[in-house]
Amino acid sequence: MAQGRRVERMASLIRREISELLVNGIKDERVSLGMVSVTQVEVAGDLQHCKIFVSVFGSDEDRQTTLAGLKSAAPFVKGELARRLNLRRTPEVQFLLDRGLERGGAVLGLLSQLGEERQQRDALAVDEPAPSDEALTAEAGDGGDGSGR
Repeated sequence: MAQGRRVERMASLIRREISELLVNGIKDERVSLGMVSVTQVEVAGDLQHCKIFVSVFGSDEDRQTTLAGLKSAAPFVKGELARRLNLRRTPEVQFLLDRGLERGGAVLGLLSQLGEERQQRDALAVDEPAPSDEALTAEAGDGGDGSGR
């Protein structure tokens, strides 16, 4: 189980350093086009590979351009990680676009739309007069055929 904690700790350290590099270290103009945030870091059990999931705020074109800038900066990022974390072997870095926040936003939009529709239905139901108790008993005793049986 110690191996799992080590991998988690390494992922946490890498995430912190990558976030710092995004703010101060990477000078590529393509990376600064959109607002970039690190959402998740997955490190392989042997610490040789690292997937960095990023979320980019902006248009689809900005996302693709930013991701291309991050991929071209991967060797620089790997070198900085080796220097900052003082690792014997630094994992290969791979940047991937995380669309989880977009999907979450879409789900929240759908939920709010359903809530609005429910409020509209409830408002319409309040506006309609409710049937009186006498009308309900008359219908029940009527048997539905108008004969009163």
